[in-house]
Amino acid sequence: MAEKAENDILTVGGRDAGYLFEFKPLEGVFLTVYPSSEGEVMFELSDMRQILQDYSVLDYDMALLSRVVREASGNAYRISDKFVEPTTKKSYRRQSEDGEEIGVPMPAGEDENYANIIIDISRDRMLAKVRYDTKSGTRLPTAEMVLDALQQKKVAYGINMAAIEEGIKSLNPFVAAQGDPPAHGENARIERRFDLGVKGRPVVVEYDRVDYKNLNLFVLTKKNDVLAVRVPQTRGTPGKNIYGDMVPARDGRPVPLPQGKNTQIIGENELVSMIDGQIVDTGRIISVDPHLVLPSGVGVGTGNINFTGSVEIKGDVAAGFKVKATGDINITGVVNGAEIEGRNIFVSGGINGMDRAKVRAEEDIRAAFAEMADLQANRDIYIADVALHSQVKAGKKIILEGKKGQIMGGLAMAGEEITAKFIGNASNIVTRISVGVDPNLQRKYKEACVRYKETKQRLEQITKTLNTLAKIDISRLPQNRIDQINELTRSQFPLAGQMRRDERLIESLNEELAVMKHGRIRVDDTIYAGVRVVINSLAKNFHSDARHCSITVVDDVVTIGPY
Repeated sequence: MAEKAENDILTVGGRDAGYLFEFKPLEGVFLTVYPSSEGEVMFELSDMRQILQDYSVLDYDMALLSRVVREASGNAYRISDKFVEPTTKKSYRRQSEDGEEIGVPMPAGEDENYANIIIDISRDRMLAKVRYDTKSGTRLPTAEMVLDALQQKKVAYGINMAAIEEGIKSLNPFVAAQGDPPAHGENARIERRFDLGVKGRPVVVEYDRVDYKNLNLFVLTKKNDVLAVRVPQTRGTPGKNIYGDMVPARDGRPVPLPQGKNTQIIGENELVSMIDGQIVDTGRIISVDPHLVLPSGVGVGTGNINFTGSVEIKGDVAAGFKVKATGDINITGVVNGAEIEGRNIFVSGGINGMDRAKVRAEEDIRAAFAEMADLQANRDIYIADVALHSQVKAGKKIILEGKKGQIMGGLAMAGEEITAKFIGNASNIVTRISVGVDPNLQRKYKEACVRYKETKQRLEQITKTLNTLAKIDISRLPQNRIDQINELTRSQFPLAGQMRRDERLIESLNEELAVMKHGRIRVDDTIYAGVRVVINSLAKNFHSDARHCSITVVDDVVTIGPY
C-alpha cells in the first residue's frame, strides 16, 4: 500500500519489498532498489513501469529506470520531475506460490480481482478510450470505477454514459468520451457562368452527324452579362476537447475574383462583362476580347485587318491581304493566297494557298483543306479533307480527320504525332513526313544560330577596326571622326550582350530538342511508295505501299507495326 510520510512524501514499497518509490511534491519521483542477499529478483521492470503509470508519471528516463533496477545499488535516483497522486489507493502486494506475501507491485482496484482500467487519450485530445489490464484480475469494473479513472485523467467533457454501461459488460476496449471537433470554414470559390468546353467542338446535327463547318470557335458574351460569381468563405465553428478546452476552428480563405480586361466587379461577388465580345479564360483571370465581325469578307473594300481581339469573317479573304488578331480568327469562306495570324484559326472553306498563303496560330489551326499553303501552329493542326503540296508544321499533332484525310506532296512535320487515312498517292508523288521534333523549336534554334553567327562576325569586325585605330593618335583626327570611333566603341557592349543571350538560348533549345521523345505516324488506310518518313532524325523511304499501320522507332530503327 502507498503511505504518506510525516513530511507529506508519498511512498510505495520498502526495504522488505526490495524497492522504494518516493513521490516528493517539490522534488519529483525517486526510486531506490535494494540489493538482495540471495540474488533473487523479487519484481520485474514492467512492475516498476506500472507503478509509474498509476501515478501518471509519463515523462521519465526509461534507460535510467532499467539501470537502477539492474544494478540494485541501494541508492536513490530521481527518474522524473512530476507525478499525479491517484484518488483511489492501490495495493501493490501479491502472494508467492507458497502463500507468503511479498512486495511486488501489482495494480488493482478496491478488489484485487478487478481488471485494471487504463485510459488512452488520443493525440488530438478528442477521444478517451478505455481498455483493461487483466494482470490483476478479470472481474469487470463498475461504471463508477470507469468514471473515477476518467476523472483521474481529468476527462470532463463528452463522457458517453451509454457507451460506458455497454463497455463494462465485456473486456473489449471502447470509447468512453468524445469531444466535438472544430468545423473549419470553407474557402471561397469561383463559379463560372459560361462553358468553354464547347469551344472547338463540332456541332452535332440530325442523325448524330457532325458539322465540321461549325466548331463553336467563339464563346461570346454581351455587355453586363455575369461571367463569374464568388461564393464567399465561411467562418469556422470552434470545437471542444475531452478536457473541456475550446479548440479553435480555421476560417475559410478568401479568393479574389478573376478580373481581367474589359470586365468589372459589381457589388462584392459578381464579375460582369463591360463589352460585347469573346470570353477568354486563362484560369487565373477572365477577360473579354472585343469581337470584330466582317459580314462580307476581306478584300479591297476592307483592306488589311489588324485587330486587338477576336475576328469573325463571314466570307473569303482575298489574295494578297493580311488578317492579324490577338484573339481567335473564324473565317467562314476560303483563304485565297492571304496571310492569317492569330491565337486559334478556323477556316471552314479551306485554304487555297497559291504558293503564297501563310497561316500562323499560337495554338490550333482547323481548316477544310489546304492546297499549296504554308501552315504553322504551336499546338495542333486539324484538316478535314486533304493537305496538298503544302508545308504543314505543328508543335504537337497533325490530324487529317475527314473522309479523304490525305497528305499528298509537300512536307508535314509534327512534334508528337501525324494521323491520316492516306499519305502520298498511287502515282508515288514525293511526300515528306517528319515527327519527333517540334518544328517550332527547330525554327527558333536555327534563327538563334544564324543571329549568333551574324552578331559574332559583326563584333569581330568592330574589334579588328578598333585594334587598328588604337595605333593612331586619335587626338589629331577631326571631331566627327572621333565621334564615329566613340560610337563604334560603345556598339561593342550591346552586341556582346546579344551574343551571351543567344548562347544561353541555343543551349536551352538544344537541351529541349535532345530530350524529345520519338514520335508516331498512324495511317488508317494506305501509305504509298514515294513517301519519305523521318522520326527523330531516323529516316525511312517507302518503296512499296503499306496499309493500316503505325510507324514508330524501335531500337533506333524505323519500324512498321499494326495500326
